[in-house]
Amino acid sequence: MKKIDVILALVTGEITGWFFYGMLKNMEAKIPYMNYMNWVAALVFPLLALFGLWICFLLGKKFISFFQAAKYLLIGILATLVDLGVFNILMWISGIFTGPYLRVFKGISFLFATFSKYFGDKLWAFEKMEKAGMKKEFTSFFLVTLVGLVINVAITSFVVNFLGIHIMTLFGSKLVLNDKMIANLGAIAAAIVVAVWNFIGYKFIVFKK
Repeated sequence: MKKIDVILALVTGEITGWFFYGMLKNMEAKIPYMNYMNWVAALVFPLLALFGLWICFLLGKKFISFFQAAKYLLIGILATLVDLGVFNILMWISGIFTGPYLRVFKGISFLFATFSKYFGDKLWAFEKMEKAGMKKEFTSFFLVTLVGLVINVAITSFVVNFLGIHIMTLFGSKLVLNDKMIANLGAIAAAIVVAVWNFIGYKFIVFKK
């Protein structure tokens, strides 16, 4: 692996760990040994990210898609953190956690995340250094991303405004989840599905060689 691979893996793991810790505190989640989660964030997450990338690097010697997928995943994690960060900031500023405005918030946060990862995917994950044809490439990137945006908003809206309401109605006070938790679970579920869609689209349509 290159030095940049190691550095980005450690940085991504560190940021992911602290964001995860902050999100748990923000959602007021009741987790055993919560006071020790900061150590998990600081030490375990970076090592797991580096170990995972190294395993995929070894597998990538035979199947290059494994290493590409691992780097894409790291870039995607950073983008997802941007997504969730903007999403939570908009909810915090507005005080709105359900309803039609949530679609607007999710659309805004998703666009921030997607456009922040374009050059990461292009230059690091898929290592496509060519500058020629970038206009066509970016158009393809935008179209693939736009489909992902529709999927993202639809899944988040479905989880929050349909599943969430039914779950709250069925379980009521017995439920350990609150509105903020359900909103974030919807965002995470959407991010996972869209990550698969985007990888396929970016690899075989946008950044194909």
